Amino acid sequence: MKSKSTFRYPLVFIIPSLALYVLMFMFPTVSGFYYSFTDWSAYSESVRFIGLENYYRLFTESVLLTSIRNTLLYAVFVTIFVNIFGLGLALMLNERMRLGHFYRTAFYIPVVIAPLIVGYIFTSIYHPENGILNQFLKASGLNFLAVDWLNDSRYALFSIICTEIWRSSGFAMVIYLAGLKGIPKDMLEQASVDGAGAWSKFRNVIFPLLAPAFTVNFLLTVIHSLKVFETVLVLTNGGPGYDTEVFNTLIFRNFSRGNWGYATAAGFILTILISVIAIFFLRILRKREVDM
Repeated sequence: MKSKSTFRYPLVFIIPSLALYVLMFMFPTVSGFYYSFTDWSAYSESVRFIGLENYYRLFTESVLLTSIRNTLLYAVFVTIFVNIFGLGLALMLNERMRLGHFYRTAFYIPVVIAPLIVGYIFTSIYHPENGILNQFLKASGLNFLAVDWLNDSRYALFSIICTEIWRSSGFAMVIYLAGLKGIPKDMLEQASVDGAGAWSKFRNVIFPLLAPAFTVNFLLTVIHSLKVFETVLVLTNGGPGYDTEVFNTLIFRNFSRGNWGYATAAGFILTILISVIAIFFLRILRKREVDM
């Protein structure tokens, strides 16, 4: 029979962690869900329960649909191209090459730079008059491509997407590199002996064995993209107009205006959206891993 001290020993580690989880995650989540059904704001001393009024306002205002569209467009393009570039870099750096460690470090450095700093850097790069990008285009004789990247509604969201692809591709690269290191070399050698070319080896050997790495990268990129905030805030602040408004800038804008109950309702909708999309893709990608 186990002594009381043996039984209590694990609780010494479990209880503090559980208390911190309840305090920092469960309590804010539950209280936030409650306040989304109230008129909680900076303009009233009392908090009244108003039912689904905040959600009704959200779904009847065009700005929510605009933010959903922009968030989903951003997530789709960032997820696709971050994984394409990350996989391409990993395949390139997996080969023996001079300065391989230097290139890995160089490609990964953008990941560790804070999104706010990246936003300020690219604000300078995209500047219509003094930005490096437009100066380069003009010096190359491509004046017609030198546009106002952040204040023209035709290019603003595209510019934000390109910024995030540059910042996040290195993270995907590291995960794909780890997956490539786990592929047995004798399988690749056997494929070469059987006459398989580079594309055939990639399609039939490498990519199927990278399924776990692809699942991790895809899900992390989707979730991170749907939560985009700092980069958009610094580069465009949701503008021009609402052309680059995303879910988190909508939430931030209403919190800063004191519409706390309304903003909390928008945050809860974002939580549901991320959860549904993540679970949907997780089921598909897990099934793909099993089938392979």
